[in-house]
Amino acid sequence: MAKHIVVFDSGIGGTSVLEHIQASLPSAKFSYLMDNKYLPYGKRSSQFLMLRITNLLTQFIKVIEPVDILVVACNTASTQTLVQLRAQFDFPIVGVVPAIKPAAEKSLRKRIGVLATPATVANEYTATLIDDFARSCEVDLYGSSELVRLAEYKFWFNTLDMQALAQELDKLAINSEIDHLVLGCTHFPIIANELKQLIKHDLQLLDSGEAIANRVSSLIGECNVVDNKKQPIDYYATAALEQTKLKISVIND
Repeated sequence: MAKHIVVFDSGIGGTSVLEHIQASLPSAKFSYLMDNKYLPYGKRSSQFLMLRITNLLTQFIKVIEPVDILVVACNTASTQTLVQLRAQFDFPIVGVVPAIKPAAEKSLRKRIGVLATPATVANEYTATLIDDFARSCEVDLYGSSELVRLAEYKFWFNTLDMQALAQELDKLAINSEIDHLVLGCTHFPIIANELKQLIKHDLQLLDSGEAIANRVSSLIGECNVVDNKKQPIDYYATAALEQTKLKISVIND
């Protein structure tokens, strides 16, 4: 029987992680839940997110269980709620955290940046990651909720307001000494090509998608891979979306 993997995010950004996981485990059953009713999470308080996410996932999992693994494919949600979620559920929970460790290891200039939501940038967990894995580097932090909005729009409508993106990058003023920029929000790989196009100086963009897929694969185990035929993905949202790209069930929460 195919393993059931639930992928959760505030919006559509978690699909950037889902793609990596499905490529590694094509025969698994996937359910994707987005809490777009409260998108973006980066503007929400820690207390709100803890209550909202734990309550929402508890209700959702009761409806679609059994579940084998939950992937919290949202950096903001992961840094805020992983401890509580792991205490609440008896199956493995994989979180997404900024790829600060590999960025620090790869940096030749010993100057890296983290581009994330304001909540992730300000979170104590991010500071701990920097202290644990990037002491040898100077780390610049950049918080943006506007990039989340732009990435969402690009995904749904296959177009991106390059002028708005350029204006946001001008506000962020990413330092030209940085040689590795961590995409600390799962929405940002959706606009990675455009980011590289507009950030004039030479740097590498890093995200956690492949690492998360490897972790999920190790938990599922190769022996549980039935075949290489991809299964349809079930999409769920907490608010209606005006789009025709995906078939999405709206849940009452």
